[in-house]
This record gives sequence, C-alpha cells and structure tokens, in this order.
Amino acid sequence: MKLSFTKMQGCANDYIYLDCRESGVPENIVPLARDLSRRHFSVGADGIICICAPVTPGADGRMRIFNADGSEAQMCGNGVRCVAEWLYTHGVAKPRLAIDTGAGCKTVTRMGAQLWQVEMGEYTTMAAALPAVNMGEGPLVDCPLEVEGKRWQVTCIGVGNPHCVTVVPEVDSLKLEEIGPAFENHPNFPERINTEFVEVVDATHLKMRVWERGSGETWACGTGTCATVAALTELGLCPAGENVHVALRGGELIIRVLPGRKLLMTGAAVTVYEGIAEGSI
Repeated sequence: MKLSFTKMQGCANDYIYLDCRESGVPENIVPLARDLSRRHFSVGADGIICICAPVTPGADGRMRIFNADGSEAQMCGNGVRCVAEWLYTHGVAKPRLAIDTGAGCKTVTRMGAQLWQVEMGEYTTMAAALPAVNMGEGPLVDCPLEVEGKRWQVTCIGVGNPHCVTVVPEVDSLKLEEIGPAFENHPNFPERINTEFVEVVDATHLKMRVWERGSGETWACGTGTCATVAALTELGLCPAGENVHVALRGGELIIRVLPGRKLLMTGAAVTVYEGIAEGSI
C-alpha cells in the first residue's frame, strides 16, 4: 500500500495529514494511526488528521483526528490551524476558512504567512460537559483531586474536549511520564482527560506542559493552551480580554478570553514535508 501524506506541525504538535476529501477516511485508520505514528520506526507523529469534505453548508473542509493510539479526538487547536494552512495552499486560498470539527465548525483567519487565528468557541466548567463524576455538578474551579495519594488543586475546562488544569511552582522538573497516565485514567474522568501543568510567570505569560489522552506528553496542545488560560482566568490569575502568551516545549501560542467565555487562539501552522508511506496495513 502506498499512501501520500503531508507532515505538518503547530508548535511541534505534529500530525500526518491525509487528503480524504474524495476518498473518505481509510477503513483501516485505527491501525494506520498506530503504525505511522511510531517515532523512530515509521513517519512518527502525535497522530493522523484526515482532511475530509465538509458537512456544514458553506464550510471549506472537515477534520477528523486520530491519536497515536488510534482513538479519535473531537478537536485539536494546533491541528485546525494546520488544516487551514493545508487548504489555503491546496486551492482554497481564502483569508477566512470554516472548518468542521468534532466540536463544531471553527472559523480560522489568516494573520500572515503560516500564521492563523482560530475562533475556538465557548468553554465550560460544568462537570456534565467533560464528563466528570464524583466532583459535584460544577463549576469545577479550584477543586481538590487526589491522584495516587497526592492532593492536587485542579480546574476542569471543556473546550470541545476535556481538560484538567493544575498550577504548579515550576514545570521543567515534573515527571510527566509518571503522573500523566494517573491523571488521564483517573476514575473521576470516565472518558479520560487531557492534563495541563502550568507555571505562572506573570499575569500574561505562562509556561505549560501537557499530557494528552491517547498520545502522552506532546510538545504543544492548542485546546489545552486555551483551557489553561480559561482556567487561570477563572482563578483570577490571568486577565480577561488581554493576550496571554503561553510558552510550550514546541513554541508559543497566544490566547485571549473574550466576553461570553469565548476563546481566540493565534499560532503558527507549518508544512514540514510531503511524502509517501509504504506498508502492509
């Protein structure tokens, strides 16, 4: 089997992008995502994103996201910027694009060369939307959570997918490979959870590391960065209406919380290379 693909990254959150607009999503997408995402042994990525025909009238495309373990995600903030960049360079050269996702249709605006701003929609802190259990019905702001015998203060945010945000003194020394899976698979989160560990530099500058459900630690997460700024705004640590710069292992994203709990995210979308994968799957 030969499969043409484009490797793209946003803040080093890298995916394999497939043009599925005419062919549809491959029937073997789950084992394909597991195989091609293996670093050192295959293409290597955080997963596969399929660029499909839109379902919303007037939309320009649709994205479906398959994590490195084959599970499907509803939304990827870095991924939707890359889909916009891919469409822009493949014949849909419009300054504003509408892209269907599992979390609704997102408007993406070109701000410059390989730079896009995404209208991420509203966030929620309510337990039922995540979902979360055994934590009350919400809002889940500054709640205690016991993880493997240690008590953490967390704020849970839904931005189309679920996130658990916790403020720590510093992020660099955290052993995410040990604590990340314990958060991801905590029984309070029946559909698993993405977890962000954030260090406050000042009110408009943060450092963050993320453990993504289905992918492990990634160098960036767009929805996670949005959830982090939303959580710290709820906690009174970041100002609403101002740009907040979030430093991730793979680069910087800029997030702004608008009235009505709406979120704007600005960041790069870069094509790394195009290629053809061969295999038996």
